[in-house]
Amino acid sequence: MKNTEIARRHDRILSLLASHASLSAAAMAEQLSVTVQTIRSDLRMLDEEGAIRRRHGSAHLLTPADNIGYQPRMAVSSDEKVRIGEAVAGVIPLGASVALGTGTTVEACARALARHEGLTVFTNNLHVVLALQMTPKVSVSVAGGSVRLRDLDVIGSESVEFFARLRPDYAVFSVGGISPSGDMLDFTMEEVRARRAIFDCARHRILVADQSKIGRAAPHAHGKLWAVDT
Repeated sequence: MKNTEIARRHDRILSLLASHASLSAAAMAEQLSVTVQTIRSDLRMLDEEGAIRRRHGSAHLLTPADNIGYQPRMAVSSDEKVRIGEAVAGVIPLGASVALGTGTTVEACARALARHEGLTVFTNNLHVVLALQMTPKVSVSVAGGSVRLRDLDVIGSESVEFFARLRPDYAVFSVGGISPSGDMLDFTMEEVRARRAIFDCARHRILVADQSKIGRAAPHAHGKLWAVDT
């Protein structure tokens, strides 16, 4: 398990790579005020985790047409996601009804909400179910359909129909990227449809995104930032 200093440095490396096509080890070492040898060790670890790719002395995230796997995504901005989860838990009151979407940032929100009593949760994210499994006095309903085994989520037509029938107090959802002009972006049309269904069903919409999503490219747009409430 990474210690806190290494984990935070890895978060910063991934955030830098999310904002640049690629960066050399020397450039990252200068920006993070560490040695090139330290950065090379970090890049080797991140490459082995599947979060980045190294090539000819530089590093880059995976291509925009592909999102990285779930476990590597958990390592991206992990401290930041914990803080986002705490912020969301401060917005949602006890006893509320909440739709929780897919992704590692939403999972962090579910972990923070596990301390809330009386929640009614609707989700298409099995990681959310696992995060809430030991929580007393919480009701959880899960969308039906085919499970994407890589991410343990459900994003097909049955998931869209599930959320279309709901009117929860809050919806918490993430995105694949956010363009410089404020577009919310995702990698597949199935992800767009699922997130749009979650967005449309709730009275109060909460977008959760760490800084690595800012300026990150993805091929499909589905709305503007200013359409969300929080």
